[in-house]
Amino acid sequence: MALTEPDYLQDARAFRRFQRVPVTLFGRYMLENRREFPCQTVEMSPGDMALFAPVKARVGEKVVVYLDQLGRFAGMTARQTETGFALTMNLSPGKRNRLADQLTWFANRHSCSLNDGRRHERIVPLMQRTLLRLPDGQEIIAKIRDVSLSGAGVETDARPDAGAQIVIGSTPAIVVRHFEGGIGAEFARPFEPGALDESTRL
Repeated sequence: MALTEPDYLQDARAFRRFQRVPVTLFGRYMLENRREFPCQTVEMSPGDMALFAPVKARVGEKVVVYLDQLGRFAGMTARQTETGFALTMNLSPGKRNRLADQLTWFANRHSCSLNDGRRHERIVPLMQRTLLRLPDGQEIIAKIRDVSLSGAGVETDARPDAGAQIVIGSTPAIVVRHFEGGIGAEFARPFEPGALDESTRL
């Protein structure tokens, strides 16, 4: 039997007993109007997740999230945050247990500094100077702060909106966040494991 929205939210509150894990995973989300945007998880539990998102979903809006390392999740927006929104998920017991195991692995990997599967380990390239192409086609000189298989931090005075498409060197990317002195971007196509080192030029 399908849950009504009040029951759904009540059930989601029960999920609060699960521990939230601070975890950074990249993906995309789709709103009810079928528009898609890039996103990044802030924290996650087997019952809910908070996202850094360029376009906020309405409270009560149904959202589908696709995370690169965990797959597809359907949920309902519980609240908006300063940088995005949080949603609750009504998972089957089996999927909930699998997700709990995966989140435990992520938490242990972080606390123990394990190297296995560190997909987003960042390096500082030897060639930091790069050409940054903005959404309007303007090209400016920028500095690569660090780079990983999935994205890069770029020092620049430019402030393209989160979700904007840019090109770092010759590598297409999407802006996912701003920080003091620059932007963080997710590559449109991540590098393969082993394909990235300090000598790599974007």
